[in-house]
Amino acid sequence: MLAALLVAGLLALHPVLPQPRVPFVAAPVGSVEPCRIYGSVFLETNPARRGFCFGTVYLEPEEAFADVLVYREDNKLFADKAGFWYLATGPNFADYVLFVTDNRALADFSIQYTDIRSFAGCRRR
Repeated sequence: MLAALLVAGLLALHPVLPQPRVPFVAAPVGSVEPCRIYGSVFLETNPARRGFCFGTVYLEPEEAFADVLVYREDNKLFADKAGFWYLATGPNFADYVLFVTDNRALADFSIQYTDIRSFAGCRRR
């Protein structure tokens, strides 16, 4: 009885305030940083699922103009640096889901695939 009275007195002196509300953010804030994308990646081509993607990418035909040179890894464990991607079989198994567009103006960044592992990575501009 005395313990209940003490707890009620403490709550009266210092009431528990609710936590401030945090707005829900559905999309990444700011621009997409292509140098931070590595690991398993799924490339989405369905325009109806574009809203569920992390960013938009353009497959650059020329290596000189690409923002990221991507090396396709066969094992997900070796895709541990920028430019080393393991292409996932579905969006549920991927770390990043990127929408592939054919319009360069709508893309956040551009990529080009390379067969040489040492060339993979982000191009500094």
